[in-house]
Amino acid sequence: MKPIDNPKFSNLFNLPNSFKKEEPQKTIEPQETGIPDRRSFLQKAALGGLGLGAFMSLPIEDTLAHSMQNVNRNSNPSDLRITDLRIAEVAGAPMRCPIIRIDTNQGIYGLGEVRDGASARYALVLKSRILGENPCQVERLFKKIKLFGNHARQAGGVCGIEMALWDLAGKAYNVPIYQMLGGKYRDSIRLYSDTTKSNDPEVFADRLKARKDKGYTFLKMDFGVEMVKDNEGSVVNTRAFEKGKSWDSEYGSYGRTGHPFTGVQITDKGIAEMVEFVAAVRNKVGYDIPLAADHFGHFDYKECIRLGEALEPYRLAWLEDMVPWFYTEKWKQITNAIKTPTLTGEDIFLKEEFIKLIEARAIDMIQPDLASSGGILETKKIGDYAEEQGIPMAMHFAGTPVSFMANIHCAAATENFIALEHHSVDIPWWEDMVKNIPKPLVIDGFAKVPEGPGLGIELNEEVIKQHLQEGTEYFAPTDDWNTDRSNDRWWS
Repeated sequence: MKPIDNPKFSNLFNLPNSFKKEEPQKTIEPQETGIPDRRSFLQKAALGGLGLGAFMSLPIEDTLAHSMQNVNRNSNPSDLRITDLRIAEVAGAPMRCPIIRIDTNQGIYGLGEVRDGASARYALVLKSRILGENPCQVERLFKKIKLFGNHARQAGGVCGIEMALWDLAGKAYNVPIYQMLGGKYRDSIRLYSDTTKSNDPEVFADRLKARKDKGYTFLKMDFGVEMVKDNEGSVVNTRAFEKGKSWDSEYGSYGRTGHPFTGVQITDKGIAEMVEFVAAVRNKVGYDIPLAADHFGHFDYKECIRLGEALEPYRLAWLEDMVPWFYTEKWKQITNAIKTPTLTGEDIFLKEEFIKLIEARAIDMIQPDLASSGGILETKKIGDYAEEQGIPMAMHFAGTPVSFMANIHCAAATENFIALEHHSVDIPWWEDMVKNIPKPLVIDGFAKVPEGPGLGIELNEEVIKQHLQEGTEYFAPTDDWNTDRSNDRWWS
């Protein structure tokens, strides 16, 4: 077992000196909460037309009813029931992101989000399975629907609904989500930011330096073999790239071909050219903040080891998704061969596959995407298990402020958390999608944990409508999904 002070982790846990401790919270007096002290209560009982003698002689039910008549109850949680589920699909935030709204019989609603790029149908197919249910029974409902999830985007519906259930439960009990998870370890969440690529190392470095100048204390860069594939003598089997790019999904394309099966290799010249991008960034941003790396390309584990060894002088925070997450033995060989921390997990659904990787000591860090890993509670369980094994947890994220806040609550409640990805730094309207929360959401690379009930946000309808996916409507009716006859049990 590798100890938590593994030298691979370098300065990941170091916070900037400028990050100030929160001021002590103000003591709340009874009158500020709306809860009267005993004397004022008795006075108000008399003023309300009920004399003290009469008040004291009432049956206990009437006494309670009278004493609670002016209390503003957010809802009656035991009688709360789900009545509807609708979708608003936002484009360019930074990707296409379906936002879920679950309505109830008491007028409160919960917000969730299907993972970026996934189909809204992954959530709609679950609507008939939650209608009429009490949303406060979060874990029971999660177990009811989780069999419809799978890895990567196919988990989006299950996870989005789970987020919305927590938002509803928090509103019903008038507490933030982190409090229902057991409380928080931190008041602000450290973010890591990446940037757009450039085939010019100096331009790439300038873009990352601009992130640091914005106050971000943790950076990530995407660089890979595609940036050097057209250079003479840099890559073996360049014909593999004639079949498309990394994100193509057609069978037979480069993007759909598994890493061990492309036949792509990198020459010493190609590795030197890839390393040049990292060297340029380190020269611009320095070594006082962590720098991670991702999206290297589709090639097998021995090429990953050669690249990892060449990058060691630059003390990267981690090397992410060098091969697909399910190649446990390949990950173990990479991890054992290099000194830089290894990390994967953004496409894993549920804790069981994380446990396999952790128990095999195949990776140094985990990186669940809460919109794929099972939602808020499952991700906390994943983090808690990793912590017991001495494994830190970073968090992957690329969505709207709805999923962002779900991540913020989970990160606040999970002790071994390192940093959360922020993929929307350059989108000027991103924070405007939500309201009823202090702005800006991000200050000097940190996001404050909200204290409002549930997620702590409400949607800004006007802004959402301005950025809807073409051909979609704002929370249009979804009655076609109200009933779906099926026996969903996995066993006989």
